[in-house]
Amino acid sequence: MRHVPASRPILFGLTAVLCCGVDLYTKQQVFDTLGYEGISSDWQKEWFDGAVRFKLLTSFNSGALWGIGQGKSWLFAILSIGAALGVMWWLFVAGAARSLWLTLALALVTGGALGNLYDRLGLHGCTGPDGEVLLAVRDFLLFEFGGWGWPVFNFADVFLVTGAMMLALQSLAPPREAEDPALQESNADGASAQPADAPAGG
Repeated sequence: MRHVPASRPILFGLTAVLCCGVDLYTKQQVFDTLGYEGISSDWQKEWFDGAVRFKLLTSFNSGALWGIGQGKSWLFAILSIGAALGVMWWLFVAGAARSLWLTLALALVTGGALGNLYDRLGLHGCTGPDGEVLLAVRDFLLFEFGGWGWPVFNFADVFLVTGAMMLALQSLAPPREAEDPALQESNADGASAQPADAPAGG
């Protein structure tokens, strides 16, 4: 296990829990207020003379982001668990947590994944017409652009996309040349071992 700052696991955990908590709290509040599904808020916000509109609309998504893979909640639940384990290994075993940027990015991804995983496991308790618990993600944020509706999403999706964008930006950054700590120590030892009266090169 590579050394990482002691504060990084705490920062990662708090950020992931906060993101997950915000997602689950907002879902619960909106669905308790509006009901489900397909019920929209009585109000909407408009910008640019109505070209952009925002409102709440309760919806269940049994697929992934933007409705991809409908009916495959079990598959995305397994992938979410695997991704969370992979993130933990990358950060705290492979040592990626030495980077503050990567720690925050992966905390956002983990928090969002856990929020949607909670729904995919049916822990929200929402049931369908047949009385069975819905293994689907609760979405409620809807933007419309010139009459075209963006797929309904939630705050977990916001955190996931933000974290993914941070990872993409990290990949575009030029690599930093970090000298091997063992080499640095060796160089330091060599410098200290040099005689004080050694002639300077000229």
